[in-house]
Amino acid sequence: MRWSRPLPSEPSSVTVIKDSAGRYFASFVVQTGPGTLPDAGSIVGIDLGLDHFAVLSDGRKITAPRFLRRAETRLRRAQRSLSRKEKGSRNRDKARVKVARAHARVADARRDFCHQLSTALIRENQAVAVENLAVKALAQTRMAKSVYDAGWSGFVTMLEYKARLYGREFHRIGRFEPTSQRCSACGVKDGPKPLHVRAWQCPACGAWLDRDVNAAVNVARAAGLAVTACGAQVRPGPALAQRGEAGTHPKSRRKAA
Repeated sequence: MRWSRPLPSEPSSVTVIKDSAGRYFASFVVQTGPGTLPDAGSIVGIDLGLDHFAVLSDGRKITAPRFLRRAETRLRRAQRSLSRKEKGSRNRDKARVKVARAHARVADARRDFCHQLSTALIRENQAVAVENLAVKALAQTRMAKSVYDAGWSGFVTMLEYKARLYGREFHRIGRFEPTSQRCSACGVKDGPKPLHVRAWQCPACGAWLDRDVNAAVNVARAAGLAVTACGAQVRPGPALAQRGEAGTHPKSRRKAA
């Protein structure tokens, strides 16, 4: 037996579960109090995506692991082997278990990744803000497999309950908030942009904005959090000097002499 963690107290009951892959799990019921973490002064906005799993308002980008895409070849071979077995035979049962174990490895890897990332974000930040994405609607498009592989819903659920458990703030903003269309430097709303535009310049203030980082900063601000884009690719562009400040004035110099 391999223990995932030590028990915090004497268990009152235990439930043994067998999954479709033939693995056994022991779930214990124990009594424990809520954990508390020291106060953290930083706050973060999170923009979820497919190319990058998460882009943070401080400029960090977490690459999407794509566990399902990487395991597609192995899953395809196992599923093909299952389809060739005779129904009701022992060989078909063995092939079915192999398919279930292959899918279980992908699900476990995705769950472990989401747990580690959500715990790190909760420990490092006092407040976390995310956007409420329409996952069910996106799962009906041609991006369905990529959306399923991303695991956004489970990740956001982990953030929410861990924030409540450790005394952090969790904010969820509406999906119709124009986070990728509003400039995080001056607040001016620009028109909608196609998905291939990953960086753009604000027509009002001239700031060059990274699309994902700009959206993450706006997510935090839409939740009422005063976040700054430290180290992010949100920088003001060069501005023209005023007429009275550009160069010297020879006439005024001669008068002063």
